[in-house]
Amino acid sequence: MIPVPGRRSDAQRNRRRILEAAAQAFTTGTEPVKMEIIAVRAGVGVGTLYRNFPSREALVEEVYRSELTRLSDLAPELLAELSPPEALREWMRRYQDFVATKHGMAEALRAAIASGAITSGHTREQLNEAIAAFLAAGRADGTLRADVEPADVSATMAGIMLAATDVDQATRMLQLLVDALLPRVHA
Repeated sequence: MIPVPGRRSDAQRNRRRILEAAAQAFTTGTEPVKMEIIAVRAGVGVGTLYRNFPSREALVEEVYRSELTRLSDLAPELLAELSPPEALREWMRRYQDFVATKHGMAEALRAAIASGAITSGHTREQLNEAIAAFLAAGRADGTLRADVEPADVSATMAGIMLAATDVDQATRMLQLLVDALLPRVHA
């Protein structure tokens, strides 16, 4: 989370704690979590929670954006530790977790998407930026194909997450996608 200019450090710390508690609460269950429970988990009063997030939808939107940014920002860290194909595999595993753990937010996310507060275009843009970093690193060292566009990868990932019948199948399909991005070997 980026610090908000002009906010006191304790207010920024409270906001961060609310987002962390909300992310955990929204992603660990399938039932809607009451705002009061999130306030307790964050160690703040309900008034502090509502000053930061005037509605459940506002909190869900910010948790979603924060988690998406965290996922997208992982590319450089993973590329520093792993080869481009292995970094992409690990990032896709985390993408799968990101998608799978949003069940507790599903209804509020649908409302945010319907209102235009969260757009698939913005989500895809952030994912494409991360994917572009993996592809560029793989092109540079020859470990990933040079003829693939980030948008092709993100669209395929979305299709996999929609089509997979369970977590194991999604995992296998995402790994097959990475395999398809490896350079072709001609006989």
